[in-house]
Amino acid sequence: MTVQRAEILDYVTYSEQRDAIREAAMRCKRARRMHVGPHLTFLFENHQTVRYQILEMVRVERMVKESDIQRELQVYNELLGGPGELAATLLIEIEDEALRAELLPKWLDLMPTLYLERADGTRVAPTFDERQVGRGRLSAVQYLKFAVGGPPVAIGCSHEDPLLFGREPLTEAQAAALAADLG
Repeated sequence: MTVQRAEILDYVTYSEQRDAIREAAMRCKRARRMHVGPHLTFLFENHQTVRYQILEMVRVERMVKESDIQRELQVYNELLGGPGELAATLLIEIEDEALRAELLPKWLDLMPTLYLERADGTRVAPTFDERQVGRGRLSAVQYLKFAVGGPPVAIGCSHEDPLLFGREPLTEAQAAALAADLG
C-alpha cells in the first residue's frame, strides 16, 4: 500500500509529533535491518518506513508547495514492493574511501548474487535499478525488489568475494516483520 497525501503532515505539525513518529519508525526499521557479511546492510521498506522518510524530507526542506510534496510521494512510493514483493534499500558500507574506490568497481556483478531464500530452499534474486550500476562503478546505495511470493527464511549473497559471501537466517522478529509486509 502506497503512502497517501492525506498521511503527510505539514512540517510544523510533524515537528511537534516527530519524536513519537520517529521512535515508532526506528522500532519498525530494527526488525527490517539485516546484515550479510561486513559490508552489506539491507533495510526492508514498508509503508511506515517510507512515510517516515517523506515526513523527514518535508520537514528538512520545509516543503509547502503541493507539487514538491507530490514529487516526494512519487519518488519514495517507488521504494515499496508490489503484491508478493519485498523492497529493500541496500547499503554497501565501506567506511574507508580508498577501499571503497577499490572495491565498488570489482563488485559490479553483485546484484544477481543477492537473494532471499524461501522455506523450500528456493533463492529469489532481486530486480534493481540498472541506472545505479554502470560506468565501471557500483553505487553504494541500491534499491531492490524481491518477488518472493511468500515469507523468506534467510537472506544472502553468493558472490565469490569472501567480503560479500554469506547467508543469514532471519530471526523470528525479522521473519514476522517481512511476513506482515507481504500480508
